Amino acid sequence: MRDVARRAGVSVKTVSNVVNDFPHVSTATKSRVLAAISELGYRMNFSARNLSLGRTGMITLAVPEMRLPYFAELSDEVIVAAAERGYTVLVERTGGLRERELEVLTSDRRRMTDGLIFSPLGLRPADAHRLEVDYPLVLLGERSLHGSVHHVAMGNVAGARAVTEHLLERGRRRVAVIGSYDARGAGAGSLRTQGFTEALAEAGIEHDPRRTGEAIEWTRATGAEAMRRVLDRGIGVDAVYGLNDVLALGAMRVLFERGLRVPEDVAVAGFDDIEEGRFSCPSLTTVQPGRTEIARTAVWLLVDRIARGEPAVAGGRELVVGPQIITRESTGGAVESA
Repeated sequence: MRDVARRAGVSVKTVSNVVNDFPHVSTATKSRVLAAISELGYRMNFSARNLSLGRTGMITLAVPEMRLPYFAELSDEVIVAAAERGYTVLVERTGGLRERELEVLTSDRRRMTDGLIFSPLGLRPADAHRLEVDYPLVLLGERSLHGSVHHVAMGNVAGARAVTEHLLERGRRRVAVIGSYDARGAGAGSLRTQGFTEALAEAGIEHDPRRTGEAIEWTRATGAEAMRRVLDRGIGVDAVYGLNDVLALGAMRVLFERGLRVPEDVAVAGFDDIEEGRFSCPSLTTVQPGRTEIARTAVWLLVDRIARGEPAVAGGRELVVGPQIITRESTGGAVESA
């Protein structure tokens, strides 16, 4: 590192700041340092760095499920982003249970790593004080819970509103929604349902509750069963919005079983942009929530807090990643090359 500093004409501290991707380094200085790194073939010794700083070089990622493709793909993105910063990721599955989530926050096992990226489902507002931990912490998902903790969220309401508007623009007026939500307004289901109902209201359409297919668990099987219940009520449906992609894929299977064509008879859309949706037949229109950006932002915030030696409650930032509609065959989009 001293060799790089001499070649670039900067201090060793500046080289360290560039290597660790810290902010507040000018573009010109960063370019000189990166050029010197390239010329000298310098590579940081992460093990030596962590040993000297009293760190493990590992971070924990705690998510509710690994069976759901969204969380599996998110975990992969976090692992890639962390590796770029010299960190290994320990993944824990909580099942969305409050007791397991509290254990993740307090167990001795957590002390094996330098910080925690945490996606809680079971914690309640009354548990906010439990997040006042003495180590770096970044929250993912809908429940910020504590204003002084870094929080990276997706635009659930905006994404749901946009995909519902997309269905309405296709001339669909009898839109069914598949999934479930917490009536208290917490969680992705509530926010995605809010966006759905807002879009209908703006179009002057009153949602018929008989077109709601409840599914407590968000799986292909529950999506299929919810779709069957809606169709068995004998009320017309010309579009289906699944609160996530696997619910939509389960619903689409039942439409096929009942002899309904997608999208000619019933258009279908989901949320999350899991890879499976690209390869379904027809391919699934969905909301891309910015999974890569969510993962990279969470890792950046956590590593920055680790480098500063800051605990969880040290002036939190809430960042919302904007969603994007991916139009595919299930709503009449063009055929996409797999």
